[in-house]
Amino acid sequence: MLFMEADIVVKTVMIGLLLASVWTWTIIVSFGMNIAQIARKSEKFEQAFDKTENLDKFFEEYGQSSLPSAKVLAAGVKEWRRSTSKGPIDREGTRQRLASAMNMTIAHEVDRIADRLNFLATVGSVAPFVGLFGTVWGIMRSFSAIAAEQNSSLAVVAPGIAEALFATAIGLFAAIPAVIAYNRFSHRLNKLEARMGRFADGFHATLSRELELGD
Repeated sequence: MLFMEADIVVKTVMIGLLLASVWTWTIIVSFGMNIAQIARKSEKFEQAFDKTENLDKFFEEYGQSSLPSAKVLAAGVKEWRRSTSKGPIDREGTRQRLASAMNMTIAHEVDRIADRLNFLATVGSVAPFVGLFGTVWGIMRSFSAIAAEQNSSLAVVAPGIAEALFATAIGLFAAIPAVIAYNRFSHRLNKLEARMGRFADGFHATLSRELELGD
């Protein structure tokens, strides 16, 4: 077996890449399930929000939810209550503070959800070079064997070359899924951010109308 016959340095490279690959697939599966669940729940949340006629009751029901859109709602409601609890009300200032509070929450939620994606980006960019290091090391061993035995036959160079190619293959095996998953999840995360932004804009418009009714 190539792994058992490999040099300790190449073995270390292979083990590191295999562990990175396992962790990559763990993130891919868990993140994929998580973001799909968030998308489904967000759609139901927004449908319920569109149908509600009592914002306070809706906030009591969903205000403590961990759903990103619910946290945007909570940020807006809390800022609304702070800004309108005492008169006179600065309407333009209230609008700006509402937008700022909800936008900050959106940014925080996106950062929180995307936290583990950095590992995918790291594996996707670093794993090929780590595999290349194993390749170079294996080739160096092959040349050392040629020099030691003064024989350039295939039997002498084949083990080192095989180790080198195997290390390269493992590096690509770790990197390719990581890059594909990172790009795909970044796209889905951008869609989720845009969805939260649309919800925040709609909620901001609702609260702005409430301010106008107070004129």
